[in-house]
This record gives sequence, C-alpha cells and structure tokens, in this order.
Amino acid sequence: MKIAIIAHLHFPIAEPYLGGTEMHTAIVADELVRRGHEVTLFAKGGSRTRATLVPILKSDWAFGDRPDRTGVDRTQEELAEAVSGAIADIRSGDFDIVLNNSFGPLPYTMLTDWPMLTVLHTPPTLVRVNAVIERPDWRPGARHVYVGVSEFNAQAWRAVLPKVECVPNGIFLDQWCGTGPVEDGLAVWVGRITPEKGLHQAIAAVRRAGMRLEFSGPVSDPGYFHSQIEPELDEDVRYLGHLPHDELANLLARGSVFVASPLWPEPFGLVMVEAMASGTPVAALPYGATPEVVGRHGGQVALDGSVEALAEAVKIARDLDRTAVRAHAQRYDAHVMVERYEQILTRLLSS
Repeated sequence: MKIAIIAHLHFPIAEPYLGGTEMHTAIVADELVRRGHEVTLFAKGGSRTRATLVPILKSDWAFGDRPDRTGVDRTQEELAEAVSGAIADIRSGDFDIVLNNSFGPLPYTMLTDWPMLTVLHTPPTLVRVNAVIERPDWRPGARHVYVGVSEFNAQAWRAVLPKVECVPNGIFLDQWCGTGPVEDGLAVWVGRITPEKGLHQAIAAVRRAGMRLEFSGPVSDPGYFHSQIEPELDEDVRYLGHLPHDELANLLARGSVFVASPLWPEPFGLVMVEAMASGTPVAALPYGATPEVVGRHGGQVALDGSVEALAEAVKIARDLDRTAVRAHAQRYDAHVMVERYEQILTRLLSS
C-alpha cells in the first residue's frame, strides 16, 4: 500500500520524543515500512523515521509566537495552512489510503471521500474537532474508521463518533531492557512536566512512602515546574532532564517502582508499558485508562486520587514480581498493534 500519514504537528517525530503521540507515529511509520509498504510522513521538519518525510512546517516553528499586524496569534491559521497543503498533496498524489495521526479537524472534512484510519490519542475534548463532528450537517466518510488507543478512550469517543474500534497502543518491547541492577528504594517517573501529569502528586506520594524519586521529561509548562517542582528538588528528588531513549530505558529498569500520576482522563500512558516491559511495576492513580493498562499483574492502582492512596499503591507495587510484570507488558506489542492497523487499512481499501 501507498500510505500517507498525517502527523501531529506541534513537535518533530524524532527522539527524544516530546510525548506518546510522537513516539507512536514513529513506531507506526517504521513498522509499516518494515512490512513493505510505501509510507510518506507529512510532519514537522526535523522528523526522523524510516518513512519518506514531507516537512509541512519548519523544524523551528513554535506554538503561539507569531502575531499578525493586529496582534492576533496566527498559530492556528498556520497549522491549518500546513495541513491543508498536506491534504492537497495527498489528493494530487498517488496514495492509496491515509492514516490520520493528527489532532486537527481538516482531515474530517477534506478527506471524506478517501479511505482513512484516524487514531484517537486524546479524550473527546478536541475543541476544533468537536466543533466539526457535532455539526448537524457533518457526516463521516463512508470509508473512515476511528480507533481508540484503549477501550476507555474508544468508549468515550463512541458518544460522538461512529465506527470507533479499539486497538491498544504498543511499543517495541525489546527496546526496553535497560542495564544495571534494580535500586531498592528508588521510584521513577517519566512524562511531560505539566500539571495534568501530576508530578507534584507523585513527589508527595513517594516521600510519604519513604522512597527516593528520579524523574525525566520535557518541561512543557515552565511556570508549573518553577513554582511546584523546582522547590521540591533535593537529594531525595532529582530531575535528570529530558533523557534520550537508551538512558531512559536504563532509568526505568533501575527503578523498584514506576509512579504514574495522571490527574486527567489518561487515554493510555505509553510510559507505563515501557516501565512494565523493563520489569518495573507501576503504582498508578485510578484515572482514565490506567486501571485497564496496569491490569491485575502490571502493578497497583490507587484506591482514590489522594496522595495517601498513591503512597500505599507505591508500597504494594514495589514488592511485586518483576517477571510477572514483564509478562503482562507483552500484550502491548507494537508489531501486534501495527498488524491490526494493517488489517483495518486493507479492509478499508477493499470496501
């Protein structure tokens, strides 16, 4: 198949990934190429995958820093221009099908006559997408299929979209076998450093459990970092920066427990699977898809969203059998995920 992938455009699809969507896009592009498909990735400049890259935004493009002459921010207009250009290239090119991995509304309106698989990475709270799909006159394309990255997320989208299937996210499991011994008393945390990811909650819970914390990730909200995280840094709470893949794998493998602290309806949580694939059990807040992903053997889900409950989950999870945790992670294999996508794409082309 000749497949066009439309990426989320806020960040390049390149390591170190700024989030799970960027990593997912790279995994899908690379695996589809490995399976013999001709894949073109429409993404931000600086993206690096095995697919052919069409850079539709410059690598130094940043969100929200280009006011026009009247002072109005042109960010959304520029994003729309980039996606519109990509769709024009797709329509005039020799593509068979589209895999939509973006967060914008235009593929829902400009590709209604094309076969298209849309992967839903967020809860159904995308304002611009919702404004389109909730219009009385909007109809999905006859050959459009939507996929939630967890059953929790798929169920939420079924309230507003038809034909929503569930294909759980996956990772290349063999890439998460870090070296070095497990450090007793060390908890680890990885993610974008923003309020909804709940790092402050994780720090408080780990302290209450009597453990140390090392954490990594991009500072996506500097105000939050400086006001709520930086004052907590000491010999027991260490920020390691935004680590590359190999160092991140070693961090996850060293931890005796991984703390997942989302304070929003987490659609999936790829880093939980990375931790479990490393053998590191997860202690998680009970929001969104975390109970579904952690399951009965991947860790311990807190009874509620309090610091006290998360601390108790940390104490329980750190003593779990790491072999069983690693076995639980095997259900989230990227090869299986992409095979499911491939089956849907083939089905769409034959419909």
